[in-house]
Amino acid sequence: MKHQSEFTPDLQSSYDADLKALNGAKDRWAATSTAKRIEILTAIKDCLMAVTDDWAKAAASAKGIPDGSPLLGEEYISGPYAVMSCCNGLIDTLSKMDGKTFLDGLKKRRLPTGQTAVRVVPHSIWDRLLISGVKADVWMKSGVNASNLSQHTATAYDQPANTRKGKVALVLGAGNIAAITPLDAFQKLFLENQVVFLKMNPVNDYLTEPLRAALQPLIEMDALRIHPGDGPAGAYLTDHPLVEEIHITGARATHDLIVWGRGAEGARNKAANTPKNTRHITSELGAVCPTIVVPGPWTAADLQFQAENIATMKLHNSGFNCVAVQSLILPKGWDKAETLMENLASVMAKHTRRAAYYPGAQGRQDEFLRHAKDPQKVDRGTEVPPLYIADMAAGDTEWLSQTEVFTPALGVMRIEASDAETYLRDAITWANDTLYGTLGGNIIIHPATIRAMGRDRFEEILAEFRYGTIAVNAWTGLAFLLTACPWGGFAGATLQDVQSGIGTVHNTFMLEDVERTVVEAPFRPFPRNLLSGGMTLLPRPPWFVSNRRQHHIGRLLTQFQHRPSWFKLPRIFFHALLG
Repeated sequence: MKHQSEFTPDLQSSYDADLKALNGAKDRWAATSTAKRIEILTAIKDCLMAVTDDWAKAAASAKGIPDGSPLLGEEYISGPYAVMSCCNGLIDTLSKMDGKTFLDGLKKRRLPTGQTAVRVVPHSIWDRLLISGVKADVWMKSGVNASNLSQHTATAYDQPANTRKGKVALVLGAGNIAAITPLDAFQKLFLENQVVFLKMNPVNDYLTEPLRAALQPLIEMDALRIHPGDGPAGAYLTDHPLVEEIHITGARATHDLIVWGRGAEGARNKAANTPKNTRHITSELGAVCPTIVVPGPWTAADLQFQAENIATMKLHNSGFNCVAVQSLILPKGWDKAETLMENLASVMAKHTRRAAYYPGAQGRQDEFLRHAKDPQKVDRGTEVPPLYIADMAAGDTEWLSQTEVFTPALGVMRIEASDAETYLRDAITWANDTLYGTLGGNIIIHPATIRAMGRDRFEEILAEFRYGTIAVNAWTGLAFLLTACPWGGFAGATLQDVQSGIGTVHNTFMLEDVERTVVEAPFRPFPRNLLSGGMTLLPRPPWFVSNRRQHHIGRLLTQFQHRPSWFKLPRIFFHALLG
């Protein structure tokens, strides 16, 4: 069912009534016991499973994914699967909240920088089997260590339940990835003890009914309300007297409009540092995200596999991701670079034939072309818009590096490479100093190159890369799907210089005072990794746009997260090996 998102008097009246109900229930929700919260999350899993197929198919239809396409898997994995996985993570943490014993099972280590890293993936036997070889560390801010970690974790639960006070939070939903809105709501509900008014984005308000059905246990407790609504509706809500906090996933321009105001008034407010909206506002905003390719002893098979990896970074969800790669950084003079780029164009042409469904995509691509010089055109079929690749040094470098295009377009920057370490440091410096945003940065590097640098030295270099998530031989979107990982821009943003946002979401271990997440995947897939001593059972990853079975795998993984079982693994492995 397509909702009418136009802001009408009837919709305003409905908003007011629901905000009043939420306000009346906020302290009751804050005082809800961990046992009751576990019960609610368990019920959500059952409600979610009942609408999973309808959810995924509705999203695929709206996004122009052809019937029978493996790309349907994206809608399972970045929708119901991620929400189901988050429910499981929260249940596990809440069940061990007494004394915060869930921290006992997390490996901690001291980084070369002196900071503490907390290993959040893998955490279970299922992680080790289903995402074999993938690992994720949360790097804490300076001053947080193994001995005081509990003081920087789940602090909303430190106060006795019967003395807690709640708040009413407004969550402004994103229009691209289906799991964003419910996961943002979970952040407020379960990590911050706040009730939530969730306003859907007009682009995907077809998810309003599936989400209401899936999250009915929270709605019944007056802890959540979900409504469609357009821009004027959002403006009404952000200034509503019952709204105490706001979380937004979207564009920097929208954030600044809410915080500072419109036009000349907004510019004056920002210059004087006098926000028009003084509520506490957290955010996850976009970026011109980089992928740095480090030269090394790559084989022909490596060049093909990593081309599929980069194509996924760019064209997952047809390119409409805040963390989609927009700046591909290559070593100048590397003899394998051209083969990599030829492979990349071939993968994009073959495996990403789908509509550019997000409103304004053509206009943003046209603007990209106006600022590019002699861009390469990658045709993807007669009914699918092409992708354009631009040399960032030849075109309008400042525009290309400061503008998130949110459309099928990619910039390429070539940097001198006298040796791998110097090149990597120079590429990181260029990205830090030149590109807008701090959401996610990717590094593709051969394991032998890391060994030559030394692992400690490599991590010292990673510490210079100022992004909220760094992916090594993976895409940072993987950290979004692994909801144990905190997700957001690099720590330290302010309202004045918001970059990719303030605060984090997801984060089922409820870690606080985090600086970044570092996720790492195998450089080579199974079984080819065995020849190089790699430890993974993961063949072509199911999130790759080139995976021929991801529609089956996505559905099966969602079913597995609903009720994990050894008996469900053979079918998953069967499709994974054929992917």
